[in-house]
Amino acid sequence: MITTPRRRLLRAAAVTAVAALALSACGGASDDGKSSNTGGAKDVAAALKKGGTITVWAWEPTLKAVAKDFEAEHPNVKVKLVNAGTGNDQYTALQNAVKAGKGVPDVAQIEYYALPQFSLAKSVADISSFGASGLDSTFTPGPWASVKQNNGIYGLPMDSGPMALFYNKEVFDKYKVAVPKTWDEYVTAAEKIHAANPKAYIANDIGDAGFTTSMIWQAGGQPFKVDGEKVSINLGDAGSKRFADTWQKLLDKKLLAPTASWSDGWYKGLGDGTIATLTLGAWMPANLESGVKAGAGKWRVAPMPQWEAGANATSENGGSSLAIPTASKNKALAYAFADYATAGKGAQTRVDAGAFPATTKQINSPEFVNKKSDYFGGQEINKVLAASAEDVVKGWSYLPFQVYANSIFNDTVGKAYVSKTTLADGLQDWQKKSVSYGDQQGFTVN
Repeated sequence: MITTPRRRLLRAAAVTAVAALALSACGGASDDGKSSNTGGAKDVAAALKKGGTITVWAWEPTLKAVAKDFEAEHPNVKVKLVNAGTGNDQYTALQNAVKAGKGVPDVAQIEYYALPQFSLAKSVADISSFGASGLDSTFTPGPWASVKQNNGIYGLPMDSGPMALFYNKEVFDKYKVAVPKTWDEYVTAAEKIHAANPKAYIANDIGDAGFTTSMIWQAGGQPFKVDGEKVSINLGDAGSKRFADTWQKLLDKKLLAPTASWSDGWYKGLGDGTIATLTLGAWMPANLESGVKAGAGKWRVAPMPQWEAGANATSENGGSSLAIPTASKNKALAYAFADYATAGKGAQTRVDAGAFPATTKQINSPEFVNKKSDYFGGQEINKVLAASAEDVVKGWSYLPFQVYANSIFNDTVGKAYVSKTTLADGLQDWQKKSVSYGDQQGFTVN
């Protein structure tokens, strides 16, 4: 995804609708998601030869060109590309269609953090036997792990969000601050920048679930563990504690701009130097180029600061898959399109249009890696971002009700940003309320 904000607050009504997925998972769905996955590659080839129409729900703009190219290559196939809403708005529409038993698309864009909730509910199909099981080396480790659940594959990675440090070089040079290589150095840099200019901050942060989980992930935390309907939540593990202890220093010293991401004030701060860094996924450059034109030539990309000096650990932030709803009547043809868009020719089309690849072929190509960015002062930023993709810490899992958990973040951890509640206490409150919700939905949670 290249222009749509990847992290945003979830609307309460939408959360309620999507949360019903978790309930249906424990109620026993009648279709195991594999009923029509019997013919594998032969079914896909036959479906392409026969042709037909498939409906694709997605908000990713680069898919328009992909759909057009796919139709040109397969003239007897029609792709109806529908924007049913961004992120959670689409998830609500999808769940409503599943419950109604009509209007379900053949392919749906689903973000990695939300995919477990759909797969456990058996609302999306296991596509292993269509050919997905043979794609292990096709995708980078983080995205590929994100689409696999309980020995099944429930989507094909469409893009990737390996994290890096985006920083305003002009600000760091002006105040003679070294670009931080560790999070301890990051705290020191925050102090220096704010001391030099009380209106300037190293970053903004008013509490975001996606950022918090990504930071815990990089720190080696594994607070969420899922084994079918058995779930464990430990937001007091070593990685969670490491993040909370370090980030608390920034909060205590008021070193973070109290500005919401994607707001007008945020864009202004990124342009005028009062917000000096962003630690986000590799999809961010296009957003800076389009939304922060005043920053052209000023920004650079550096590796994500490390929790231990000399380490090379990163995590993912954002990214989406293309999944096939279980209710689709044309799964084989749907898989053909999803494969084309993510692992086939469409992958290059999307990268050329600005998407950050989840495929090893594109991410390792000299054309991609050595591409210079005028916005980033001629820096070959993809070298940094591609290296980050290879260094994503393995073993991370999201909750099977992560959409709901994220929706209560501001009422739990978020209190640390506006009161005397500490991050550590906020994380424990988040854990307590998430455990309670999971139990209510029929999961076995501890």
